[in-house]
Amino acid sequence: MNCPVMKKCGGCQLLNLSYEEQLSFKQASVIKLLGKFHHVDEIIGMENPYHYRNKVQAAFSLDRSKNIISGVYQSSTHRVVNVDNCLLEDETADRINVTVRKLLKSFKLLPFNEDTGKGFLRHTLIKRGFKSGQVMVVLVSGTNIFPKKKQFVNALLERHPEITTVVWNINDKHTSLVLGDRFEVLYGTGKIEEELCGFKFRISPPAFYQINPVQTEVLYNKALEFASLKRTDTVIDAYCGTGTIGIIASKNAGQVVGVELNADAVRDAKENAKLNGVKNIKFIKADAGRFMLDLAKEKQKIDVVIMDPPRAGSDRAFLSSLVSLAPERVVYISCNPETQQRDLFFLVKNGYKVRKIQPVDMFPHTKHVETVVLMTRNR
Repeated sequence: MNCPVMKKCGGCQLLNLSYEEQLSFKQASVIKLLGKFHHVDEIIGMENPYHYRNKVQAAFSLDRSKNIISGVYQSSTHRVVNVDNCLLEDETADRINVTVRKLLKSFKLLPFNEDTGKGFLRHTLIKRGFKSGQVMVVLVSGTNIFPKKKQFVNALLERHPEITTVVWNINDKHTSLVLGDRFEVLYGTGKIEEELCGFKFRISPPAFYQINPVQTEVLYNKALEFASLKRTDTVIDAYCGTGTIGIIASKNAGQVVGVELNADAVRDAKENAKLNGVKNIKFIKADAGRFMLDLAKEKQKIDVVIMDPPRAGSDRAFLSSLVSLAPERVVYISCNPETQQRDLFFLVKNGYKVRKIQPVDMFPHTKHVETVVLMTRNR
């Protein structure tokens, strides 16, 4: 498929390849990085690898003719590439962004200019539940004044009755972060619900939630298959975020402990457990490495650790504490096989053996690939 802004945007690095060629390319790169540890199973691709992103962020700006444009930042720049519809993004979200752009013009509102501090709208953040159909629109302004706020929201809802909540976020800092700290709910509850692997999850504006729900189910089901959980098992979900994988794992485990440093994420995780009536899970705000080290000192027995670290991978302190805790099985989910390779070298040197490697294509048309690795402790 052709994209008119492919070269300007730079988001889809592999769009010039057929989907089969993309999968072959990713399979080869995972084998090159992780093949020395174990056989790499065939990558799991998507049946329909388009419009899979359930979260869409758009930046707003003026072009040279002073027309309002919205879309993505050009690769490695702060220049906005105007996008009406993207092959990766949810189509409903793209339509809403085009409407917001038109409404700005009719309400005589301008995009916020970081250099002058003038204007109004910086970004939109739109999240849609693919199963629930619920839609959240976050309007991010660079100023704490929203002229004709009520009329603007009513006009947006009139054109898009599918929107279930609208939130105003104020980000007046000179930053590359999309969201600021201040939120005001303008319509609905300020959250949406989505279903994943048979469980419901509430998603707030700043909450992390996997952006490809179809492949997330594939990824998590594979991770839990690797974990081979039993009703007697105690599981740690390290870097647990809002608790998705821990809550899904709870149906087959005895006890699950989710550990996360972000207080907002822990609060959302507790709410999600309550929403699903899950009693055999608890969430702790702590550094996962230090928490596991304390458990090791207390000689606590942990059967399985599921870890899903950020792109930078795990640090030496976390990996050392994992080795000290010595769980029987480790399931390592990674969005960056390069840092995963580094971490696997450390774990293999310190008593673990890689048993299974499964790549999953979470981000078609981009160079990114997700991998699930099962490790067991050497006897």
